[in-house]
Amino acid sequence: MTEVDDKTALMIIDVQDGLDDPRLGKRNNPDAEQNMARLLAVWRAKARPIYYVQHMSVSPNSPLRPELPGNAIKRIVAPQRSEPVIQKSVNSAFMGTDLEKQLRDAGIESLVIVGLTTGHCVSATARTASDLGFKTYVVADATACHDHNGFDGLYYPAETIHKISLVSLQDEFATILHTADLLDEP
Repeated sequence: MTEVDDKTALMIIDVQDGLDDPRLGKRNNPDAEQNMARLLAVWRAKARPIYYVQHMSVSPNSPLRPELPGNAIKRIVAPQRSEPVIQKSVNSAFMGTDLEKQLRDAGIESLVIVGLTTGHCVSATARTASDLGFKTYVVADATACHDHNGFDGLYYPAETIHKISLVSLQDEFATILHTADLLDEP
């Protein structure tokens, strides 16, 4: 089991209805939200800090535009009571927000990052968190991404992108874990 304490925040990134839009392509890890919900339940039960990140897209064709229903945070992990929601319009949750100040003011030293999508906002936020000196964990089975066509014209399946994104974070920017590692499960 990985040791976490009250100075370790759970950060739930961009788990929004619009990321189920079929135009985004096939997605890997259909159990990601269920794993996020399991972690969220433990964080709430132990009264540990939780931070949400919500993408407020400015892109005209994005399902995450603030005025669209796809902007809503998915019910399975929706914030409660005074759980803070950081709204952003770029990939990293730290850019153009007061997230770093909120974390520092709360005495947060470590982040457990879950959410969507692995190769975009999860990766950008994890990299920035690490560069700012936070001990950073990314939960592999509580993150997911979509298929993409590459700059080279080749098709890349979501699972390949997911794994490569995690490998590129591993050791240098974040420790990669699974939900069971944090819940002390076999």
